[in-house]
Amino acid sequence: MKQILLLIAFFTFGSLGHAQDNAKKSEDLIRFKEMKFNFGKIKQGVPVNHDFEFTNVGTSPLTIENATASCGCTTPAWPQAPVMAGKNEKIKAGYNAAAPGVFEKSIFVKVKGVDAPVEIKITGEVVSN
Repeated sequence: MKQILLLIAFFTFGSLGHAQDNAKKSEDLIRFKEMKFNFGKIKQGVPVNHDFEFTNVGTSPLTIENATASCGCTTPAWPQAPVMAGKNEKIKAGYNAAAPGVFEKSIFVKVKGVDAPVEIKITGEVVSN
């Protein structure tokens, strides 16, 4: 009986480990030209934008399911259509600061078929008018 239980446990855990090995990783599908952008000093209340360029490094069309920001002052925009293999696209990061000071904001990019989102960041310093 012990041998049967050990055999069942072996196959169960072995198949779980194999399933994890086959899980897609974001770096296998999408490559950003830069992961972080520094705006430098920007004026308070004046919106700024930056385009994060990326390439579909996979072998099939890539779909961005969502891009969410760490706060309401950051507004991401992403391509709604699939990006063909080998092609480039961009995620636009908009930022409008209400308060002066140094900032670092994250945008989490969710790629279809990948569990963990990719994190890109914007930084800078907001100065009073």
